[in-house]
Amino acid sequence: MLFEPISFTLKDGRQCILRPASENDAEEMLAFRNKSIAETDFLLQYPEEMADYTIEKQLNFISRMINSENDILYIAVVDGKIAGTGQITFNSRIKLKHRASIGIALMKEYWGLGIGSGIFREIIKSAENRGGVTQLELEVIEGNHRAIRLYEKFGFETVAFRPDAIRLKDGTMLKEFIMVKKL
Repeated sequence: MLFEPISFTLKDGRQCILRPASENDAEEMLAFRNKSIAETDFLLQYPEEMADYTIEKQLNFISRMINSENDILYIAVVDGKIAGTGQITFNSRIKLKHRASIGIALMKEYWGLGIGSGIFREIIKSAENRGGVTQLELEVIEGNHRAIRLYEKFGFETVAFRPDAIRLKDGTMLKEFIMVKKL
């Protein structure tokens, strides 16, 4: 789904622009995805799992986001570079229409600058403007304290967890917390 770009000032004084993705972003978005998953264990893939994720697949993803009535993909751009992404997915089934799911990813060099907060403000606004959405939902991996603080700042509460939901390469098992915000 397309939306009008939004600009806000980061904690370091730079400007961040939240805008929809375009097909021209495919190569940079693919590089962003590969780099961001390599920087943390708190995203759900390892870099080697992206080996078969091609530019064509990235272009198809962007096209689906642009043409979707139920998905909004926010691209956070700082100094002309993709710094992060955020996505909200609205349910279309009658019994689930009141719920929407959220995901976010930021490059490590941009952590702590307010990009996550900017994305969350817009995601929440889009849900409130949608009509009928009364609950936002997300999952977060145990130990991701920075993300949990962000989510709590915006009113999300932990409602449950999945034990041993994430298994790291070294065998470490982590919980996945389910967080909800009522609108």
